[in-house]
Amino acid sequence: MASAEYAESLLIKDDYVEGCAGCEVDRRKQLQRGLPIKQIFTVWIIVLATALTISSLFPFLYFMIRDFHIATREEDIGYYAGFVGSAYMIGRAMTSTVWGVIADRYGRKPVIIIGCVTVVVFNTLFGLSINYWMAIITRFLLGCLNGLLGPMKAYACETVRDEYQSYGLSAVSTAWGAGLVIGPALGGFLAQPADKFPGIFASDSFWTRFPYFLPCAVISIFAGIVTVACFWIPETLHTHNSGSSHSQGSSGSLESATQQSGIQEMGKNKASKTSLYKNWPLMSSIIVYCIFSLHDMAYTEIFSLWAESPRRLGGLGYSTEDVGTVLAISGLGLLIFQSSLYPIVEKIMGPILVSRILGIISIPLLTSYHYIAMLSGITLAIVLNIASLLKNVLSISIVTGLFILQNRAVDQDQRGAANGMAMTFMSLFKAFGPAGGGALFSWAEKRQDANFLPGDEMVFFVLNVIEAIAVVLTFRPFLVERRSS
Repeated sequence: MASAEYAESLLIKDDYVEGCAGCEVDRRKQLQRGLPIKQIFTVWIIVLATALTISSLFPFLYFMIRDFHIATREEDIGYYAGFVGSAYMIGRAMTSTVWGVIADRYGRKPVIIIGCVTVVVFNTLFGLSINYWMAIITRFLLGCLNGLLGPMKAYACETVRDEYQSYGLSAVSTAWGAGLVIGPALGGFLAQPADKFPGIFASDSFWTRFPYFLPCAVISIFAGIVTVACFWIPETLHTHNSGSSHSQGSSGSLESATQQSGIQEMGKNKASKTSLYKNWPLMSSIIVYCIFSLHDMAYTEIFSLWAESPRRLGGLGYSTEDVGTVLAISGLGLLIFQSSLYPIVEKIMGPILVSRILGIISIPLLTSYHYIAMLSGITLAIVLNIASLLKNVLSISIVTGLFILQNRAVDQDQRGAANGMAMTFMSLFKAFGPAGGGALFSWAEKRQDANFLPGDEMVFFVLNVIEAIAVVLTFRPFLVERRSS
């Protein structure tokens, strides 16, 4: 057995270029046996550090806008809150493709480190916002300078063997989904600490002047620790012309690639890059991803606004702590499902069928929210937690399937740019989500006595229309998978 491993090591050494960081990673992958737990955990923790910031503000945003005294009426708070929520996505939409190109040219690692540093700086400044415009600007810059997620999807595919790519991408979506749930949970529990924990935080202290800084500070400290750890992660990008030959990670493809000249390989890479927008398996999955993302971002914004709005306006009258509790439970269930069950389900059904079925299930589930608001007491708490848990699990599982399709649609030399492009388009749609969701919610609250879909019924109806459109687009001939060569 030892001689066989030695022979395999010699074969791999002949196939790889010495001094190339990407080749070194591929060499280790070829020798690795068993589930790559270390690599998967690394991906998970880095993505979590940036995902925590995206929606951590939503549980306290209603009260933050109220404290800025920019809304003249209570019903207008959702309208102004939407623009703060959208600022991050607008910034990310403007720069995601650029960060993807940088990751393909200079490596995944520098972009990852810059993204983590951005979280530390601008998330902290957002917590110290003293007015509405400072909040919008800091969120916008946070989105502009944090181009981490697109390259991380490429990194997740490149750091593990082919048979474990679904686990790597599941780690991305799991951490992303956990961040979208744990972040708001932290925001709900830790915002306004002087009011919630008067024995620890004095009423005339720094925490009263900046009541929304504590959750931002906790997330920034975590991101700072992750930033330091990122200096020790390996680079996966190949630094020689035959880099694309390693994208599949198999010994056979490597042997084939070594028979081609550098000029031929460069010509092939150039041609493949110019055809990125003509890659229909990639573009179709990005379009479906964008529509699902629009729905998910609008839902994330609306859920907190709906839960915290008063009963007389169709809401639940929840506090930030109540919302935080619901989202914490959802995050725990999401983590368990994505880390254990999703890869098995995806292997049996495939990413397209999984996304389609879960999208269909989401529609009646979301319709039930209007009727959940009619409950009270412990019944309301139990039913709402179950519904929120299911909704978040369904949403993140759909996104995971689309991540897999996108990364299978391109080779390694295009993966950073492809994921950056996906992030750009998705961010444009997500930018509309909070603004559109906040405006829709504010409008719906003013039509409680309408004959057609009054109040929150209109909100959930519009969300379901968007979800239904995305489900329809998962069918052929629109959404297709890349054929294996």
